[in-house]
Amino acid sequence: MSLRKSIGPAILITILVAGLYLAAMLYSTGQATLALGFLAVLTLVGFIYTSPRMLAYRYLFPGVAAAIVFVLFPLIYTISIGFTNFSSKNLLPFERATRFLLDETRRAPGGAYAMTLHADGNGYRVRLQQDAAVYVTPALALLADTPLTVALAPLTPEAAAPLLPQPLTVKDVIGHQRALKALTLTLPDKTALRMAGLRQFAPVEPVWQRQPDQTLKDTESGALLKPNFATGFYQTADGVNVQPGFKVNVGFANFTRIFTDTAFRGPFVRIFVWTVVFSAITVFTTLALGTVLAILLNWDQLRFRGVYRTLLFLPYAVPGFISILVFKGLFNNNFGEINLILNALFGIKPAWFSDTTLAKVMILIVNTWLGYPYMMVLTMGLIKAIPGDLYEASALAGAGPLTNFFRITLPLIIKPLTPLLVASFAFNFNNFVLISLLTGGRPDFLDTTVPAGTTDLLVSYTYRIAFEDSGQNFGLAAAISTLIFVLVASLSIINMRLTKVNK
Repeated sequence: MSLRKSIGPAILITILVAGLYLAAMLYSTGQATLALGFLAVLTLVGFIYTSPRMLAYRYLFPGVAAAIVFVLFPLIYTISIGFTNFSSKNLLPFERATRFLLDETRRAPGGAYAMTLHADGNGYRVRLQQDAAVYVTPALALLADTPLTVALAPLTPEAAAPLLPQPLTVKDVIGHQRALKALTLTLPDKTALRMAGLRQFAPVEPVWQRQPDQTLKDTESGALLKPNFATGFYQTADGVNVQPGFKVNVGFANFTRIFTDTAFRGPFVRIFVWTVVFSAITVFTTLALGTVLAILLNWDQLRFRGVYRTLLFLPYAVPGFISILVFKGLFNNNFGEINLILNALFGIKPAWFSDTTLAKVMILIVNTWLGYPYMMVLTMGLIKAIPGDLYEASALAGAGPLTNFFRITLPLIIKPLTPLLVASFAFNFNNFVLISLLTGGRPDFLDTTVPAGTTDLLVSYTYRIAFEDSGQNFGLAAAISTLIFVLVASLSIINMRLTKVNK
C-alpha cells in the first residue's frame, strides 16, 4: 500500500523536475517571458496537486490546461499575427534582424593566411600560417552553423609541428566547410579572420556599425540604414528596403486591406459568397439524399435492408481523403471512367477541372457522396422514434406517402436535426481537405494577382495566401482566419441556442 501511495508523488516530482529543466532551456535560448510563464504554470501544478484544499480542481486542471494550450493559445496567437506584417520577408524580431546585419562582414585589407585542418582526438585544430607566423587553435568541436570565436596565440613552426598530425584532405575540409565558415579566429592584435577559401582564412571587418539613434552606418562608405517601423525594413537614403525585414505592429491594416485593396477585395467577396453557397447546398443535398434513403430503408417490406444499410454506409467508413482521390481519378478529363461513360453514351467529355461551373458541380457531387451517410444514419434513428400510431391514423384518413412525409415525418425530425445541420454548415465552411485534394482551388481567377481560385473556400484561400503566394503573407492570412473564426463562432452560438431551445 505504501508503494502505491508513493507512485503519485514520484510522478509529480518527475514532472516538476522535467519542467524546471525545460524552463531553464527556454531561458538559455533567450525566451525569458516564455520561461517565466512556464514556471508560473509549474508552480500552479505543484500547488494544485499538493494542497488538500485543491482536491476538486485536480480533475479539472488537465482539461482546462489542454483547452488553454491547444485551443485558446493558438487562437490568441493567430489573432495577434493578424495585427502584424508577419510574412516571409518580415520573419524576425527587430533585434534579430539588426543582429543579422551587424554580423555581416567583408574582406578587410591584409594578406590571407594558409589554412590546414588537423584531427585531434574527438576535435579538430586549425593551423594558420603567413610567412613565418604560425597560429594553432585549441582542439575544437566543429558544429555546423554554430558561431564560434577563438583567440589565437603565435607559435614557431617548430613548436607547432609536434601538436599536429597530418592535415586532412580537401574532401574532409569540404565536409566541415559549414562549421569552418561559422568560425572566427582572432589574432593578438584583435584582427578577425574568417574562412575565405578551402585553404585560406583572411581578415574581415563588419559591414555595418550601430549608431546611438538605431541607424546602421556602413564602415566603408559611411552610408546609413534607417529602420522604418511602419514597413518593417531597414531602408537606404533613397528608400530601398534591405533584407531581412522585421515584424512590426500594423494595427488593422490587414483587415482594412481585405476590404479596400482591389487585389484582395474582389477574390475575397467572390470566395466568401461561394463558401456560403457551397456549405448551404451541401447541407441541403446531404440531408435530402440521406432522408430519402432513410425512409426507403425504414420500409418494412424491403428485403435485404441490412445489406443495403451496410453498403450505403460504406462511404462514411472509408477515410475521406481516399474517397476524394478516387473521385479525382474518376473525373479525370481524358482517362476518368465518368468521362469514358459519358463519351460512349452521349459523345461528350466534360472538362471537370478547367470549367468553373463543372468544377463546382463536381465538388458538390463528391461532398454529397461523403456526407449523406451521416445524415442517413441520423434520420433513420429519428424516424424510428416517431410513433407508428401517427402513420396509422394518417392511413385511415386516406393520406399518401408525400402527405405523411411533409405533415408527419419532416416536422418531427427537423427540430432535432437543426443544431446538427448548423454544425454541418460550419464544418463545410472550413472543408479544406476536399478543396485541397480535389481541385486545389482551381481554376484560378484570371483578373487578380493573388493566388485565388473559383473553387477556393475561405480556408483554402487563406492557406494559399500564407503558403503558396510568393510573399507568404502570414499576417494577412491570420486576419482572414480571424474573420473565419468570427463567422464559425457565430454559427456555434446559434447552434448552442438552438440546442437549448430543443431541450
